[in-house]
Amino acid sequence: MNQVTLRPVLEEDLAIFEAEFYTPEGVGPYQWFGHRTPDRERRAFAETGLLGDDGGTLTVCSGDEVTGRVEWFKRAWGRPLTSWCWEIAIGLRPSFQGRGIGAEAQRQLAAYLFDHTRAHRIQAFTDSGNRAEQRALEKAGFQREGVIRQAQWRCGRWHDQVLYSLLRPEAGPAEP
Repeated sequence: MNQVTLRPVLEEDLAIFEAEFYTPEGVGPYQWFGHRTPDRERRAFAETGLLGDDGGTLTVCSGDEVTGRVEWFKRAWGRPLTSWCWEIAIGLRPSFQGRGIGAEAQRQLAAYLFDHTRAHRIQAFTDSGNRAEQRALEKAGFQREGVIRQAQWRCGRWHDQVLYSLLRPEAGPAEP
């Protein structure tokens, strides 16, 4: 595996994301929620570069190749001013899955968010049947918290989700 790096999204990355993540084959069985337009993402890129105070997107690279993207969103477990955390998500191009890139990208994203924000908690969830992503989150240092029953509507039925988290003290010291 080449070295995994995260970087801001470039305009040319958007075409790769659209080609890879806007079809059932590209996103796979756990992330297909129906057809959607890329216009919203392109407008957000034009306005903010997909980096904002309440979340963002970074491109995942392995060597010089774009392998996918990671995203983060602000979530709250109570009052948003005092009880917010980051929720992360990842999308890897199908040809790069199963190589450890996802675990490393999610580990790097968590480190980045702990280094550059005041977040104490980072969480992620995945379908209860998505064993590969569950292993990737665990390799990235996340701990399984439990099952959220029938929380996600996808492909005509409800699906259980597994919640994972990483707390700042578990992530180790920040880099200087």
